[in-house]
Amino acid sequence: MQQPTWRRISSARRGVALAAVTALTLAVTTSAGAGRLMDEAPSSAGPASLARGDTHGPCMISGTLGVQMSEGVPTPPGYARATGAVRALNLMVDFSDAPGQGRAMDRLAEFFPQTEEWFRTSSYGRLEYRPGSPIRHWLRMPRTFADYGIERGAPFDPGYRELVEDIVEAADPDVDFREYDLVNVLVTPNAGPSALDTVLSVTFAGNHEAPVADGVPVANTSFVYSRQDDGSGTYHETGYRVLPHENGHVFGLPDLYTQEGGGAVGHWDIMSEDWGANNDLLAWHKWKLGWLDDEQVGCAARPGTSEHTLTPLSRAGGMKLAFVPLSERTGYAVEVRTPGGNDEEVCKPGVLIYRVDADVDTGHGPVQVVDSRADSGGCTLRPNVHAELSDAPYGPGETFSDGRTGLRVTVRDVTDEGDYRVTVTRQ
Repeated sequence: MQQPTWRRISSARRGVALAAVTALTLAVTTSAGAGRLMDEAPSSAGPASLARGDTHGPCMISGTLGVQMSEGVPTPPGYARATGAVRALNLMVDFSDAPGQGRAMDRLAEFFPQTEEWFRTSSYGRLEYRPGSPIRHWLRMPRTFADYGIERGAPFDPGYRELVEDIVEAADPDVDFREYDLVNVLVTPNAGPSALDTVLSVTFAGNHEAPVADGVPVANTSFVYSRQDDGSGTYHETGYRVLPHENGHVFGLPDLYTQEGGGAVGHWDIMSEDWGANNDLLAWHKWKLGWLDDEQVGCAARPGTSEHTLTPLSRAGGMKLAFVPLSERTGYAVEVRTPGGNDEEVCKPGVLIYRVDADVDTGHGPVQVVDSRADSGGCTLRPNVHAELSDAPYGPGETFSDGRTGLRVTVRDVTDEGDYRVTVTRQ
């Protein structure tokens, strides 16, 4: 049997105001058929189990085996499925050297019902996120927080393995782990450093060699530490967003931030920036997760000119994405972003264009947004959003050209309904 490989994902994701803070997200990927948390037939992540038409085959770019968490479509098996009813076990954990502050249910309320509402909106109702909390008090660990050796960049072994084993032992009398698809460990905020100094929140996904509970491996688990409070007063409205970000890894989405921060994608995807005002996922991610039908994706694979009428991502229904494959690994995505839904912070509506590379690993810039206003400083007033890319979308009459590939994308106009008509010309 092929042995699983343990891999690390690292970088900052907090934006300009927190550029000195380096966030680290870990993920564990395993061979195909990795363990699940549900006692039912195996299901693959995102749209992997959905039928794909021949017309979209060229747009289903895929990465090589060396890429641990790829932008490729479909998402490989082992991650939690992202459609239908998904059951999340939430456990609030504390330690003798970091006792829980206040009620455990208050910690839970920092993330719910906001997280389930965020997923409902982003998925257009295709993901029914069901949070479960059978243990309503702090779950005290038998060792001190310091004993686990948890710090930024800590591997799964030995500290996290020991922590998961202790969580399972403490929770197992009251929890049937077979009833859940994923696990959220909401750690008391006073355990470890402030998120302003060091971000510890981490996800281990697709780990079929994780400790076993009730006969199933605890394979898809997110740990959330501290509080994302930058002092702006927005925390109680948007601080929960670290959990949708971490759960994004459970569903197979890579980190889009890089070592330099949010400069590759900025605030256009929660896998890039989850700090500050609300934001959504890219249309490419929505297709990857199964939240968009093939009929909502135009695959511009043939030479010549094609026309696409794209509806804003914030609205349900309609054509959402035009994709131009450049190879089996890369391509350009075209979508429309306007204020609304989870995209409340959009300050310049228009057509967002970005390059997707399934051969670039998580945390190394697998997506690169094209900036229509390079070096403008952006238009957002939020200091914790990567401002430069906030005015990246193209408007009517503007054209993006890639001289290396001969690709040209022109925004023709906007309809009375707010849809954007776009032409794509490729050699």
